[in-house]
Amino acid sequence: MVEEQLPVSVIIPTYNRRGVLGRAIDSVLAQSRVPCELIVVDDGSTDGTADYIERAYPSLRFIRQAKRGVSAARNTGIGCAAGEWIAFLDSDDVWKPQKLERQWAAIKMGNTIKICHTEEQWMRDGKAVEVPKKFRKQGGWIFERSLRHCAISPSTVLIHRSVFEVVGLFDEALPVCEDYDLWLRITARYKVCLVDEPLIEKQGGHADQLSTSTWGLDRFRARALYACLQQVPLNEEQREAAREALVDSVQIVLKGARKHGNHAILEEFSQVELLD
Repeated sequence: MVEEQLPVSVIIPTYNRRGVLGRAIDSVLAQSRVPCELIVVDDGSTDGTADYIERAYPSLRFIRQAKRGVSAARNTGIGCAAGEWIAFLDSDDVWKPQKLERQWAAIKMGNTIKICHTEEQWMRDGKAVEVPKKFRKQGGWIFERSLRHCAISPSTVLIHRSVFEVVGLFDEALPVCEDYDLWLRITARYKVCLVDEPLIEKQGGHADQLSTSTWGLDRFRARALYACLQQVPLNEEQREAAREALVDSVQIVLKGARKHGNHAILEEFSQVELLD
């Protein structure tokens, strides 16, 4: 008996990742519970990605757009998705075969769940490495934990599409920390379900990762925290914790800007109003 497809749309954003994209696609196609659709959004690749997809995966839903960044690519996928639930997979990561099955079982056990993520296995240069304790995943009300580190990985998450109607989409103005920004908006409002198994392989050690190729990540975290304090309905404890995290981030940014003589950053962040 063939099990019915899950009402899940999987979105893979990609840019010049032809060499590893097939591995990510295959890991979705090999799932023990099959999603209703897989969408690959090509964000302006120049490495022959389109030709590769046409030849190797001719039946795949493939969307091309001018280069606008990973947030825009994910948002394009969300806008085109037919599924009730949305899952993301970075094109350099890999799902383990029971990833969706395990998450779907957890969601069905708690009918109020709107967001579910999993633990992950970190890989560097093809070898497994230990995940530092501070980056291990948690479930429940994790807003405060989400302030200091990116507490959810895009490749692990499964989100009900109604969540985006409440909190909005990825912020396309952020070249990095766009996921951190979204998790703040989500975890302030929703309890998070965790499947405590490493159900993805998160690849590291390559030069084109945004987290390693963009200078001064703290300035983008600070912008996300400032927007959160201005726009997200927080309770008193959440607001105080977010304000403390903003103060720390701004101090780090200003220290780095002074060290490197970056007057534009100094001017921008010296004027940040640390909201009460």
